[in-house]
Amino acid sequence: MLNLLRELKDLRKKGVLGMNRRNISYIGRYNERRLYPLVDNKLTSKRLAIEAGVSVPELLGVVTSQHGIATTELALREQSGFCLKPAKGSGGKGIMVIRRGTEGGYLRSNGQVISPEDLRRHMSNILAGLFSLGGAPDQVLVEALLECDPSLTGYSHEGVPDLRLIVFQGVPVMAMMRLACAASHGKANLHQGAVGVGISIADGRAVLAVQKDAPIKRHPDTGMDLRDLQVPRWQEMLELGCNCADMTGLGYLGVDLVLDKTLGPALLELNARPGLSIQIANGTGLLPRLREVEALRNPARLSVTERIAFAQAHF
Repeated sequence: MLNLLRELKDLRKKGVLGMNRRNISYIGRYNERRLYPLVDNKLTSKRLAIEAGVSVPELLGVVTSQHGIATTELALREQSGFCLKPAKGSGGKGIMVIRRGTEGGYLRSNGQVISPEDLRRHMSNILAGLFSLGGAPDQVLVEALLECDPSLTGYSHEGVPDLRLIVFQGVPVMAMMRLACAASHGKANLHQGAVGVGISIADGRAVLAVQKDAPIKRHPDTGMDLRDLQVPRWQEMLELGCNCADMTGLGYLGVDLVLDKTLGPALLELNARPGLSIQIANGTGLLPRLREVEALRNPARLSVTERIAFAQAHF
């Protein structure tokens, strides 16, 4: 009991934001429900981003019905690689990254061979809502494959690293790189075993790295020293995160970005209910930062440059 009380006291001291307070005081207060569809459906988000001039992975196709699966699978045989996503998925569920093997077969990012029948079955499961929020019928997004920027090679295993930014009232308040590893089966989701690296908003450098909530110093598969990680093109990444928040109108938002070899900084996904593990990766809580932004007079009227300057001076 005494240990539990001590832990609670430590969490309060660090300003850790809990789920109830996040839902009531931030998501409920700052995110209008009418705006949720803009980010809960990845196809809607992608179209919104394209209209706003935000860089996104190329959309190769959309499967909307079971009878479109066979045609799509035949067309994909011409592609060297692609990614299948449920439009209404969450937590990385249902995402399948595919490359063409040397003999023309399909290979997953971990090298596992899958047959055309497996691929068609996976698309069918997506359409049936197996991976979607609430199990609702869904659509399959087929996107071009992203390629990791060479400057980040070695920081991820069987997957492209992504950057999660929490943007509050247009101000970037906390950042984390998510690195895929063997334990996460090439996915960059922390709850599936990926590595989280807290990133300083001020300069894009690593502040702490964790896997399964425990601190680590090196990537478990590649051996790269995570303390040396510095996100390239940091200012551009922050600007892109702010622009993504502005285009949705949501006040409390998770923005997932990637640094692609060809595209440069690009939007991967948006999340109106971003998780709280980013606090573990940074070794500090969100609450003090959110309160500093709340103390600003109408931050939405500040330019993107002014909001970033504020964030870099304070976080």
